[in-house]
Amino acid sequence: MSSIATIGVYGFDRDSFLQALTDADIGLLLDVRQRRGVRGSQYAWANARRLQAALADAGIGYTHLKELAPTTELRQLQYREDERLGEGKRARTVLAPEYARRYTEEILDRADLGSVVQWIGKSSAALLCVERDPEACHRSLIAARLRRDWDFTVEHLRPG
Repeated sequence: MSSIATIGVYGFDRDSFLQALTDADIGLLLDVRQRRGVRGSQYAWANARRLQAALADAGIGYTHLKELAPTTELRQLQYREDERLGEGKRARTVLAPEYARRYTEEILDRADLGSVVQWIGKSSAALLCVERDPEACHRSLIAARLRRDWDFTVEHLRPG
């Protein structure tokens, strides 16, 4: 049985992030962000070039799966819902139902996850985005699809 983990950037620093991946025996990080940067000096380590260098030093592979990233339009839809709920992106607790529906229909249903599954193979991989909680991020939708269609086990890595 294959496994997939999910991890966000928020709540981690560079060292605790790498430690979480190492502790979970992750060999491959699958970046599903549209933009591979994070605002704020606290998370500069998670910008693509720095993150890739840190992962390489830790012996962890990296790839960007832009085809699984939400579109700008979908992100804006979620931001409007965050504003309505009075939550910021870093404090988000749940995905907007319309966002989840549209992400599933417009991106996940059209994605070739079979090739991703083959590429992962027997390695232990993790889906990366920025949100702390998987329930507040599209990576949980991808992980749920892998569980449903390919019998993956799913582990959500969280800070602290």
